[in-house]
Amino acid sequence: MPDAKFAADNAPALSLIICTLNEGAAIRSVVTEIGEHLTGIDYEIVVVDDDSKDNTAAEVLDLGKTDPRVRLFVRKGERGLSSAAIKGWDIAKGRVLGIMDGDGQHDPVAIRALADMILAGDKDLVCASRYIGKTDTGLSFIRDLGSKAATLATGLVLKVPLTDPMSGCFMMTRDWYDTARPNLTGVGFKILVDVVASTRVKPRFGEVKAALRQRQGGESKLDIRVVLDLAALLVEKATNGIITARFVLFGLVGVSGAFVYALVLAVSHYLLRVEGALPLYRYQVRWDDIINYGLAIWLSMTWNFWLNNILTFRDKRLKGWPMLTGLLGFYFACSIGAILSLGVAILLKDYFGFHWFAAGISAALLSGVWNYWGAKALAWNQKKGI
Repeated sequence: MPDAKFAADNAPALSLIICTLNEGAAIRSVVTEIGEHLTGIDYEIVVVDDDSKDNTAAEVLDLGKTDPRVRLFVRKGERGLSSAAIKGWDIAKGRVLGIMDGDGQHDPVAIRALADMILAGDKDLVCASRYIGKTDTGLSFIRDLGSKAATLATGLVLKVPLTDPMSGCFMMTRDWYDTARPNLTGVGFKILVDVVASTRVKPRFGEVKAALRQRQGGESKLDIRVVLDLAALLVEKATNGIITARFVLFGLVGVSGAFVYALVLAVSHYLLRVEGALPLYRYQVRWDDIINYGLAIWLSMTWNFWLNNILTFRDKRLKGWPMLTGLLGFYFACSIGAILSLGVAILLKDYFGFHWFAAGISAALLSGVWNYWGAKALAWNQKKGI
């Protein structure tokens, strides 16, 4: 039974958050099954749905008609498990906050064990772990190998001896969560890493052995973006927020854009031949140079916008008409950045005496920072929902 301090003030002992995106095939059975295993505990289940296009919301609303402990919150125009979890915890009423998947992979027996452990009152954080003993993790060989590699890298940053920091099923006291809340990034899918790395308060923690079950519905959200999100998050936490996760992703996209620029320039230079030149002050600028460089710049900027839209700012992803206006805003921000880079490079070289290479690199870094903030303001200027 819950400790008396968790039941005070009419707040439920436990708020369990389930983040969903097109989980209509599984969510009813998941909520029903977990409710059966939480018998005797004062709990609520908050489903945070990222505006699913299937019947997820309808299923949850129908469950709520007969069980007021089941609540639904639908986010519009936002994506991402971490930010959805944060939203759920922020609106939850419980003294203990938890999270689990909506596809049925998390074992309700393990979830009940986590609840009993943390409601005993001597733990701040309890997690389901796939790596205690020789338990079958429930992952394929490749995914298991990748998860273990990510766990090793994460452990170097967290410095908290969790055996499975990649776990998506855990519970924590609200008091401990509040110490992490101001520094949460809300990027990507690995919310446990975000929470543990966002507080200086070392938790009293425990773990429960658990393997993943067969998915009852929905699709795996694991892809290359999840891996990049995790790497970017670790950089942010390792630098104490000086370099943000989103800026790391923006920089990686910029590097890929440089390759696109080089490729387009090489192909265009080889294929395109235009006679004549444009008189410009004292110079004659060849038309084929104008076209080649202009085409390379335009296509690399368009590539950067497209990739940033599906990676760096995918929680604010633009579609339809806003995507066109966002693209124009991105073009404008990056054009200003290019002019700024040129001016700073010349200033550092000719006025301050910098070596030409150092001047160019310094100007490029400054331009990158400007492009990032300009893109946020002019292209993806929606407010974060966390």
